[in-house]
Amino acid sequence: MSIRMTRSVALGAATLLAAGSISMIGSVAYAADESPAIGTLALNPATGADDELISVVSSASCPGGTNLQTLVFGQGFPAEGYGVTPNQAQSVFPPDAQGHLTIPLSDTMRSFAQKNGFSTLSGKYEFRLRCRAKIGTTYFGDFVGAVWFTSPTSYTSTDPNTPAAVATGTALSVTPAGSATAGSDVTLTADVTPAASGTVQFLDGATPIGTPVAVSGGRASLTTAALAEGAHTLSAVFSSTNAGFLGSTSPAVAYTISPRGAAATRTALAVSPAGSAAQGTPVQLSATVTPGVAGTVQFKDGGAVLDTKPVVAGAAQLSVNGLLEGDHSFTAAFTPADPAAYAASASDAVAFTVTPVVTPPNPGGPTPPAPVGETITTTVAPGALVISVAGGNVTLPPLALNSTSTLFSTNGPIQTVTVTDTRAGAPGWSVSGQVAQFASGANAINAQNLGWAPNLVSKGDGLKVTLGGQVSPANAVGANDAGVLGLRSARTLAVATGLGTAKFGADLTLLAPTSTQAGTYQGVLTLTAI
Repeated sequence: MSIRMTRSVALGAATLLAAGSISMIGSVAYAADESPAIGTLALNPATGADDELISVVSSASCPGGTNLQTLVFGQGFPAEGYGVTPNQAQSVFPPDAQGHLTIPLSDTMRSFAQKNGFSTLSGKYEFRLRCRAKIGTTYFGDFVGAVWFTSPTSYTSTDPNTPAAVATGTALSVTPAGSATAGSDVTLTADVTPAASGTVQFLDGATPIGTPVAVSGGRASLTTAALAEGAHTLSAVFSSTNAGFLGSTSPAVAYTISPRGAAATRTALAVSPAGSAAQGTPVQLSATVTPGVAGTVQFKDGGAVLDTKPVVAGAAQLSVNGLLEGDHSFTAAFTPADPAAYAASASDAVAFTVTPVVTPPNPGGPTPPAPVGETITTTVAPGALVISVAGGNVTLPPLALNSTSTLFSTNGPIQTVTVTDTRAGAPGWSVSGQVAQFASGANAINAQNLGWAPNLVSKGDGLKVTLGGQVSPANAVGANDAGVLGLRSARTLAVATGLGTAKFGADLTLLAPTSTQAGTYQGVLTLTAI
């Protein structure tokens, strides 16, 4: 994959502004220092083109001031920002029912760029809607938002460098298990995997139990004595405070609160024959309740109710016929006749297997024929590891001088990389990338100045993928620098295990010293899969 980058630079006079001075930006005067952020700013439309008209929408109304002014910050615009709406009275833009303020920009982003002497929009541009006095430098705070130009003519309101959030799982356990008496402590414990930061809200049906509990080391616990008598359905809802992880909800746990003062009971289950039986064999389930008080026992096979039997002399029995071939899990749940005096209880699950029927030979009959056999042959193909790219060329936008006039920079995405693994045994693979020098005739840009941020485009369900880390470019080192920073050394794009196809991208950042000669520079990004 070759990377082409064109640099054409015109250097003019630089204007230095003293700290706190007043500068004229977009025909609007304001102080160079920023006021504090007081809310968020949405862009409408959220995605679009550089020649579209955009409006900014605040998350709330201004807390003070009489006027509004919107500024844009980013590559190509002055460090102090550029006015994209005039300083105008708030009364021109009355808030909606939710208090949002909607202000249209005075022109397109393409036009704003041209007015500031550049034509290529690239990377992040921050907008600040400033609540201010009509004149002077009295500010009441900024609503802040941003867009990212993923190409010179199109933008999105979502940071393209943000990695996909990781799914989490939440499991709930309750102590004591199964049931407790009214007024006694019940401890709910949620375990979150992976151990992301966030909070857990415990629920009784749809009703919150207490306030959210912070997760520490992947666990959150809550002890309560407030559960009412009767049946409950408990669950735990994890909310992540880390944008890299998703929230999750535990499976529900059935729980019973018996009346205060009810004596505890214990239920045990025995299955005969033990462990397994051939299909068609009657299976006897015997429940023993201690102490032997009156009540009923409900027998279950997994979640299916088999039958309910009365407790006589501390025991209840059920004979089951017609069980299907395969694995089963039997339980017995005791319900007391006097719940005010005795608590409910349930047995542990008992695993059981129903095996196929084996027909024995017929004694005294004719001799059965000798067994015959068939040889079954199959082949496991060796498969292959294949890597390809969507296109052989990447053209980055022209290098542009940064706001401090210390270096040139540009960025853009590589062509999509596709890796398919069909090899037997799923040995796993990794993909790395490395770039030689960028050259334009006798002139060069050091490959250390190229960095990347890998991203996952898609993957098959059978693959477990880990992206390589972000590689920062060197700080515009010279062509003869012999260091090993950036992509001058081989860097990992992704590592995977399993079989299937995955697609990857990476956002490139290229820097160059201000002494770089004008020209079209090319370098080859070599991608290797092993």
